[in-house]
Amino acid sequence: MPAYLVALVRHVEDLRDGTHGGADERGDKEAVFVRAADWLAPVAVGVLEEVDATLLLSTGEVADTGLVHEDDGTLARSWTLSWPEQRDRGLEPVTLRVWFGGGFHHPHLRGATVHDWPLNVDEEGEARDLLPLLRSAVAADVHHLVFQSDWRLIPAVGRRG
Repeated sequence: MPAYLVALVRHVEDLRDGTHGGADERGDKEAVFVRAADWLAPVAVGVLEEVDATLLLSTGEVADTGLVHEDDGTLARSWTLSWPEQRDRGLEPVTLRVWFGGGFHHPHLRGATVHDWPLNVDEEGEARDLLPLLRSAVAADVHHLVFQSDWRLIPAVGRRG
């Protein structure tokens, strides 16, 4: 079964069983989340760097928030890509975010404008398997930013023949 379907099935099974990654208690589920976020970090950063190098002609900045504990009990980690044309227009950066809502049963993965996918990473290799998904999320986020502004937001498009 393709990796994205394995994750989706696991996600639905977690809903059914009240577990996440085999864990029943919130603290154990959070540990599973933190491990998955750590495995996903180099994949997420790599996707954003790829977009920066290719579409933004290396004018962007990639950032990693590290693990954040939000006031409502949510755990989150985000990776962002910003660049001059996007900032000048007051638009949000391209963002990949993993989050485990304070009242949620299990975590999710989202883009800034493209929202939630199941996040069920039980092995490091499964984080790498999400590369196509992360690429798609970033491409969709870039598209949405262009929709909010215009095609000139992307330096490579404006400078090509």
